[in-house]
Amino acid sequence: MIAVIGEALIDLVVDDAGEVAARPGGGPFNTARTLGRLGIETIFLGRLSGDSFGRLLRARLAADGVALGLAAPAPQPSALAVADAGAVSGGRLSYDFYLAGTTAAAYEYPMLAAALPDSVTAVYAGTLALTLEPVAAAVERLLLTDLPPHALVMVDPNCRPAVIEDRDAYLDRFERVLHRADVVKVSTEDLGYLCPGVPPEVVATTLMDDQLALVIVTDGPCPVRAFLPGGEVSVGVPQVAVVDTAGAGDAFCGAFLAWWTANGLTRDDLWCADQVAAALRAASRVAALTCTRPGAEPPSLAEVTRQSRWP
Repeated sequence: MIAVIGEALIDLVVDDAGEVAARPGGGPFNTARTLGRLGIETIFLGRLSGDSFGRLLRARLAADGVALGLAAPAPQPSALAVADAGAVSGGRLSYDFYLAGTTAAAYEYPMLAAALPDSVTAVYAGTLALTLEPVAAAVERLLLTDLPPHALVMVDPNCRPAVIEDRDAYLDRFERVLHRADVVKVSTEDLGYLCPGVPPEVVATTLMDDQLALVIVTDGPCPVRAFLPGGEVSVGVPQVAVVDTAGAGDAFCGAFLAWWTANGLTRDDLWCADQVAAALRAASRVAALTCTRPGAEPPSLAEVTRQSRWP
């Protein structure tokens, strides 16, 4: 069982004519859907509203086979992220977030701890769950005190500078969380915020300790680099006709964990460069397929296996 902690929200994409497309989103929500679609037993630990958007988000998780750890509808409205489809930079949409008084951070430690299954084998946490209070404090406490020793922990900061009010406090929490992380996935955009001007290999060396075994750096269509205590692994990214990059990084994280789990691997295997390279290739294929359709819509296991062997 893999537990995914974080937010679900609605992406409102506005085109030049003023037409609005409402798409399910949120980094952890997208990651949970990827895991579910790839056949992995998954539980989503995030609040969903009782409003119409919340019902849409709930239906998508159910359709993808993802269980809800916090099943009761929240009284708060769904969080929104609004993007101008006519203002795309580097193939990516830029979002304005509407989060105050919404479900994005509407849960505290007791609720989160009670929802964590005893059978959890891996945990993913990221994006707004590391930023907003009170959920950020809850996630930190859960990761540092409540997880079984064997549970693999993956962290994806997916930094949203516009939402972070205190950068120093955010960086301090991120550093503390990494004391229980086994894998951290960062994009080059994340590195530009976390460690501006510092080469990825220097960041990886700085982050690694006895616990953190793997630092993965993604860079759009450029090769994925993974830094291990024993060296570096680099894997090319499949070239596809890109329709939308939304959710590609989330799909990458979900696919990495899915492949790792499907092959019976654990946190003790993260030091194996060959296994890491194979997982990176599988994750890159899933992320590339996600880019071939509008919205954050990861491929199903059947779609993936039509193109390559899985696992």
